[in-house]
Amino acid sequence: MEFIGFTNEDFEVFLIDGLEPRMEALKDRIRPKLEGLGSYFAPTLSAITGEEMFVHVAKHARRTINPPKDTWVAFANNKRGYKMLPHFQIGLWNTHLFIWFAVIYEAPQKSEIGERFSKKTAKIHKEIPKDFVWSIDHTKPETILHQQMAKDDLKKMFERLSTIKKAELLCGYTIDREQVIQLGSEGLVEQINDVFQKVVPLYKLAMGIK
Repeated sequence: MEFIGFTNEDFEVFLIDGLEPRMEALKDRIRPKLEGLGSYFAPTLSAITGEEMFVHVAKHARRTINPPKDTWVAFANNKRGYKMLPHFQIGLWNTHLFIWFAVIYEAPQKSEIGERFSKKTAKIHKEIPKDFVWSIDHTKPETILHQQMAKDDLKKMFERLSTIKKAELLCGYTIDREQVIQLGSEGLVEQINDVFQKVVPLYKLAMGIK
């Protein structure tokens, strides 16, 4: 594969002042690596979900003032877009790398997904690894450790997804930047693959796949 791993300089891109300079650095430094990860993991995710997965690298095209604080590559079963569907993401903030299964606020079927998750709360609580994390807002770096969540906490998150228009739900794993750099390309790919294997049941539940 063409992915060569992330460096300290890649994470430092998010500290560059100004929209245009940061966007230029993102395009030159990080986007090719995300495209490499996209090419590598699309066949893997297609195989483990049973659905053809298409690669969507964030373009940040609507930004006119504020430079992006994070960037990512997403995978969804639609060639035209991913935000309206349950999907997978790999991306970077200045401090860490994230690997997500995600349902964000643009998804019109959030209510049904929240209900499906609510019915399987006990199973999800048991099967998600303790060191995985949850998020209710993809625009913020803060996460909630699964180990610290009771079943009731999970159920409230799922109910929130069903009932609140702007609600979101993400589950996955984060890796501090120093560890990302130490892992190198092969170690990181192995870690990402492991996370995707563990969150695929959430994707299948969200999509109603038996």
